[in-house]
Amino acid sequence: MFRRLYSDYLMPSRLPEYEALLREATERGYAQVSVREFLRPPPPGGRVPTIVHRHDIDSDLRTTAKMFAREVRRGVRSSFYFRLSTLDFGLMRDIEDYGSEASYHFEEIASFAKRHHIHDAGEVRRHFPAIREEFAANLRRIEDGLGSKISTVASHGDFANRKLKLINKELLADSALRARCGIACETYDSALLEQFELYISDRPPPLLYHPISPHAALGRYRTICLLTHPVQWETNWRENTRCNLRRLVEGLTW
Repeated sequence: MFRRLYSDYLMPSRLPEYEALLREATERGYAQVSVREFLRPPPPGGRVPTIVHRHDIDSDLRTTAKMFAREVRRGVRSSFYFRLSTLDFGLMRDIEDYGSEASYHFEEIASFAKRHHIHDAGEVRRHFPAIREEFAANLRRIEDGLGSKISTVASHGDFANRKLKLINKELLADSALRARCGIACETYDSALLEQFELYISDRPPPLLYHPISPHAALGRYRTICLLTHPVQWETNWRENTRCNLRRLVEGLTW
């Protein structure tokens, strides 16, 4: 409980550390790119050492904008995946105009289960045709607001997924849905993950990273994927309180 209170309300901003990481990676000769850019064919002669920056925007648009501003200052490209609850088309269009990627952090399986009070994974799977249509409609709405085509998406992990033992990415096991929606990649696709020598995700304090710090990885690994969440880098009292209350209500009503 103390660690949760610290990370949500007391933790000093880690954004200077983030900018220092961007600077160090550049100084060590790493290209820093989005998922979409990484999927393009490598240049003749092969790929230089590369970090793919993936941001899952579970919450906290204020810190998201600060991280983006630091990347712009350092000439870094990255991918930002927004949930329906964190969509900000103004910020997303700024990200796209700069040359980074703004896309969709989808969670239709968990949302459907919670909305219909379903607690059995088999029962949820029987509704996959309807859930796929919901995903396609949400994706079209985001593309319309963004004004550009989305080609990569990222599955969100919700507490309902853990209870059901059913992950949101299972929805995109349907190749027909991918083709219809023009999805080239989901960020947990094995064909993408196998291209990384190391996959790092941020964690709440005191761990901060898993399996190792990106600072320790620089120079040891040529292809790195770094997954970050804005909520892990700066406290936002109002947003964290709103999210905690929402999680409590959803847990009680599901």
